[in-house]
Amino acid sequence: MKIIILTTQTSHHAYFIQELSKAFPIELIVTETGFIHPPFSVHHPFEEKRDDYETRELFNGRVLPLGEFAKNIEFPEVNDASVVATLHKTKPDVIIVFGTRRLSKDIIASCPEGIINLHGGDPEEYRGLDSHLWAIYHNQFNSLITTLHRVNPLIDDGDIILQAPVEIYHKMPLYKFRKNNTDICIRLVISALDMYNRLGTFLSRKQTRKGRYYSFMPRDLKDICLQNFKKHTNSL
Repeated sequence: MKIIILTTQTSHHAYFIQELSKAFPIELIVTETGFIHPPFSVHHPFEEKRDDYETRELFNGRVLPLGEFAKNIEFPEVNDASVVATLHKTKPDVIIVFGTRRLSKDIIASCPEGIINLHGGDPEEYRGLDSHLWAIYHNQFNSLITTLHRVNPLIDDGDIILQAPVEIYHKMPLYKFRKNNTDICIRLVISALDMYNRLGTFLSRKQTRKGRYYSFMPRDLKDICLQNFKKHTNSL
């Protein structure tokens, strides 16, 4: 099975790829280096604490480039024509998308039966960006799940392959949440690839409703997320 991953360079993405590569060989990693910058402030201090925690917890303080785990090529934009050409040339069985911007129709067409996306949330409730944070903001802790779904031209609209809740526990700080989410991502993808190996396809179901689309969460609203998450986890 020929696997390509489309992602960005972060500690939790490196951890995901490291653990996945122990179960399945990875043909190629395509790293998107450019970022979309919203017209308002989104960075919050808890995210620096999260990044420091993940680097220490996952890699003993080291920053591991994705090229440590497989051949890696970098482009400012994942929809670059050179990426499309590379995908058509490589002919992957499966493309795993984790943390890139919305994919073009040309990217999707390069692997129509095997392109899958990890969405941090429940797309039948929350689509788009910062879905877990928006669920916390709305005190909808039952929506703290992770979804693996097929990719189609609409945002987070594809058929659902697998879902699982993200573990939270008594007095857990919010900065530890993303690492737990990444553990679920690893589990879901390995299970799905096992399925593909056995069946030659991903079993999936249609989404029954279309969740609301959310964009970047502003910095000030993240203060409310911290308060809501602390209150909820203190009650567990």
